[in-house]
Amino acid sequence: MAPKWDLVADALKKVDGEEVLLRGWVHWIHKLGKKMFIRVRDHTGIIQAVAEKASLSNEEWKAVKKLTRESSIEIRGRVRSDPRAPGGKEVVATSVKVFGYSPPFPIWGREDVDFLLDHRHLWLRSRRMTAIMKVRETILSAMREWLKREGWWEVHPPILTASAVEGGATLFEVKYFDKKAYLSQSAQLYLEALIFSLEKVWSLTPSFRAEKSRTRRHLAEYWHLELEGAWYSMEDMMEVAEELVAYAVRRAVEERREELEFLGRDISKLEPAFETPYPRITYDEAIEILKRKGFPISWGDNLGADEERALTEEFEKPFFITHFPKKIKAFYMKEAPGRPEVVLGFDLLAPEGYGEIIGGSEREENIDRLLERIREEGYDPANYEWYLDLRRYGSVPHSGFGLGLERVVMWVTGIDHIRDTIPFPRFRGRIYP
Repeated sequence: MAPKWDLVADALKKVDGEEVLLRGWVHWIHKLGKKMFIRVRDHTGIIQAVAEKASLSNEEWKAVKKLTRESSIEIRGRVRSDPRAPGGKEVVATSVKVFGYSPPFPIWGREDVDFLLDHRHLWLRSRRMTAIMKVRETILSAMREWLKREGWWEVHPPILTASAVEGGATLFEVKYFDKKAYLSQSAQLYLEALIFSLEKVWSLTPSFRAEKSRTRRHLAEYWHLELEGAWYSMEDMMEVAEELVAYAVRRAVEERREELEFLGRDISKLEPAFETPYPRITYDEAIEILKRKGFPISWGDNLGADEERALTEEFEKPFFITHFPKKIKAFYMKEAPGRPEVVLGFDLLAPEGYGEIIGGSEREENIDRLLERIREEGYDPANYEWYLDLRRYGSVPHSGFGLGLERVVMWVTGIDHIRDTIPFPRFRGRIYP
């Protein structure tokens, strides 16, 4: 149902003399004699209203004089052009109603990061955060649209689990009645169960990692978009990943150009991501590149943020790294034929230093090899009996990946810290508000 009032964006399109009814919050206010200039904000933008004492009742004028930033108001009036006003239009008020006054607003623009995090519930009103949230929604909407168009089924796996997916060291343990449980690190194992009926499935769930590090790319709670496909090889799944990302980035630029420009994003640096295929290098090649760049790295080492940043300097669009050492990857990844020391796994890295945004692999479908890997990792096979059943009863080749939504948003918006990609970030030392 359409609102019974006008949105700012629509009001800015009206011709002189048309009547509008606006609802929003005071973004800025200036008194000049018996005239008040009020800039009103809603989710679509900002427009200036002019309230004059002669045009309002005494009660309305008294109410207008008490207005402060972030007071919530309703203004009825007529549109007129004025090149000095934001957007070139303003509204001459004929009536004003105040819904709620605001005491002096605590955020003025020079606050430090911790202050803004403590007042996150208020900082979300800023134009910066509003722009980022709109880009985030567009990226997710585009991904959902692409997946539906390509025949993927959205499913809803559990958040509480009895076992680890990525490793026990980063699990959040919770009490589940009289048992021990964990907050999910990934929906992958449950998605694998669903491919035996739906074949191509995906989910969007919060994932939790109790990592001690506090970097610009990590959150303890993030939104995880994951896919799993029956009959898909690693190469098949890499094609899905790049087409999904390319579509979402293109849509974000098309629909959220104004927001991206407001954030200062150089959109020309996103345009190469529109076109696929994306470049592919092996882990072996990545190590050689890093050695040439002077990194003291050996085969078998993990690639950290610094290493990923250095590799992204070689590419202007996202690129894949494939065939990682088995010892640094999860137990469910399939060994490469003829080279058992590496797995059929891949990471997709975003350019400009943003690093990994997707991690995926072909899964091990052989029950004996999977059981061996579970034991090698020190896990109790009894906790994975249901997962092993997937290999007992009609096992098939399959692959999947997980995409960190916040990392994609961070790259597309060009911001320098992941904390601003989500309304209420959770990381070590931060649980309020």
